[in-house]
Amino acid sequence: MAMAAFALGSCTSQQPVTLDIDNQLTQEEIAAARFTPEVMWKMGRLGSASLSPDGSSAVYSVTRYNMKENKGLSQIYTRDMVSGKESVLTDNTSSNSDPQWSADGEKIYFISNRSGSAQVWSMNADGSAATQITNIEGGIEGYGIAPTADKLFYVKKVHAADTKSSDIYKDMDKSQARIYDDLMARHWDYWDEGDYSHIFIADLTPDGAKNDKDILGADAAWDAPLAPYFDTAEIAWSNDGKKLAYTCKPLTGAEYAVSTDSDIFIYNTEDGSTLNINKIKTNAGMRIMEFVGYDRYPVWSPDDSQIAFCSMATPGYESDKDRLYIYDCKSNEMKDITPNFDHSASNVIWKDNATLYFLSAIEGTQQVCKVNTSDAKVEVITKGDHDIATISIADDKCLATIMTISRDKELYAVNLTNGSLSQLSNINAHVYDNVKMGKVEKRWIKTTDGKEMLTWVILPPDFDPNKKYPTLLYCEGGPQSVVSQGWSYRWNFQLMASQGYVVVAPNRRGCPSFGSEWREQISGDYAGQNIQDYLAAIDTVAKEPWCDTDHLGCVGASYGGYSVYYLAGNHDNRFKAFISHCGIFNFESMYGETEELFFINHDYGGNYWDKSNAIAQRSYANSPHKFVDKWNTPILIITGEYDFRIPYTQSLQAFTAARLKGVDARLVEFGNEAHQVFKPQNSIVWNREFFGWLDKYLK
Repeated sequence: MAMAAFALGSCTSQQPVTLDIDNQLTQEEIAAARFTPEVMWKMGRLGSASLSPDGSSAVYSVTRYNMKENKGLSQIYTRDMVSGKESVLTDNTSSNSDPQWSADGEKIYFISNRSGSAQVWSMNADGSAATQITNIEGGIEGYGIAPTADKLFYVKKVHAADTKSSDIYKDMDKSQARIYDDLMARHWDYWDEGDYSHIFIADLTPDGAKNDKDILGADAAWDAPLAPYFDTAEIAWSNDGKKLAYTCKPLTGAEYAVSTDSDIFIYNTEDGSTLNINKIKTNAGMRIMEFVGYDRYPVWSPDDSQIAFCSMATPGYESDKDRLYIYDCKSNEMKDITPNFDHSASNVIWKDNATLYFLSAIEGTQQVCKVNTSDAKVEVITKGDHDIATISIADDKCLATIMTISRDKELYAVNLTNGSLSQLSNINAHVYDNVKMGKVEKRWIKTTDGKEMLTWVILPPDFDPNKKYPTLLYCEGGPQSVVSQGWSYRWNFQLMASQGYVVVAPNRRGCPSFGSEWREQISGDYAGQNIQDYLAAIDTVAKEPWCDTDHLGCVGASYGGYSVYYLAGNHDNRFKAFISHCGIFNFESMYGETEELFFINHDYGGNYWDKSNAIAQRSYANSPHKFVDKWNTPILIITGEYDFRIPYTQSLQAFTAARLKGVDARLVEFGNEAHQVFKPQNSIVWNREFFGWLDKYLK
């Protein structure tokens, strides 16, 4: 997966707890009217949201935090779509999430830890009669109820291989060694200890879930849904409740590490058979070469005659265009229904047997699109500077969660005829009503090769054009990640602006939503045009009279952290401070340390020992560590000990180099975080170090 990408994982088991939520602003915070890290952590975070089958009601979850306890808790709400009345269905004595409607709209299923571990529960639509459905040892990671209400699937860990020495040598139970004969010893933020996420199907009876069956098989040493995010949206029930479509990549070891070849499988509950739809025979013969990339997110048509899914074409390229494909369940034929649409499809929903809606990132925003299976013409329904994160459609109504750079997700109604939007919820009014946000400018900046590049410029609150402001160049991760209108709790542009900084956030080469050519250019050319794009953005904004050119900073994470390291040796003294979070410093050691090798095989062009590979050799020749001799600017380096995508050793190498060069440097290492910082108190520490460093050198 992309180095900077992250999707929230499935619910994990935890002990029930009564948690007081400290989300009210203090009088001092209200008087200051300033957006701070402490204020940001008092915001509620909207989770999954969906319409009832008749479209009359919406169910959604909100997570809030207690900073002192360093914990969060999710609660479930409903909203009447006519009256607007909101009701809270759960309290703060347990964490409750992932609400799903029953097919008749009478019940709401959800995950709760109120019995001691994460289990499936049900309740009436008004929150009454809460009943535990599953009682799975160790808890579950995700679930889905069949539309027929007689079956469910759930996801849980299964021990399918022995890698710990205490498993192999039973008389050495105190040993903590891990033993491997192949690659993928670790993945994202965990060591492979032989435990994999498997899909179980069970009968749903009045007495709960019965007759559980592992449909992958107990010895399958791979995950479904896919690691490392384990997204249960990769699993879908047929409408007749007889079949389950799911995503799987049944590979192990080195073969897994270098491949993105996941497929769509169909499990038949009646005869126990499994079909891989991407590898079956058609009238034209075996279908192999067309489906060697990621194939994910199957969705059944209303009559179960078709399956829509997202498919990447290029093997080993994890950020290829996600094409929208249709599989005909009778003829086994496949059809790409977005061949002339140069953007990716996600969050696909069937409206009827011929019409689908989906989301797509377009020019730094995310919009609702529509396509008909017969003519394959894509219509962009919505417009505007926003990110539509999710949609739910029922009875001609559409519920969406929408965010911007200045506001976190809220519930909106979407008119699918004219694309108009109506805000429904205001979860964080207590924050927006009491703090000031900065103006967001949308600029198209000319690049060095004569193209136009969308760049967001975020100004401080109460901006005065007659003053001078320190200015930050933000370097996006990915590298194939869009700088969109998304709200972030880790790299929040409004938070930076509120501290008195202008933020320059360019969609440099490699960022999606501007067509395939723009996105693909960066692969094999990390030190090339996209670096010039960064400099074009900051140099253009630096011409503004309010930009303090003596106090420019450069910050970024993941690929953005690599960008910081590279620019530290190639910036012609533009910047006075750098911050790199989990960045790539040394390409050669990175190749031997990371886990998903398909990523760097594609983006570097190959391995470092193949001297005949000109593209790869160019990549390694431009590794940031080879320009340390020109480092002369203070740099803050941040990393997480459980980051196995860009291992923390990359940050240690950079810190060592900076200090031995005599450069002012600081290392912040989080012993219980991975590629991103999520825990509440860690986040506050991260922000205090981040702004402390910038204030020291740029103010």
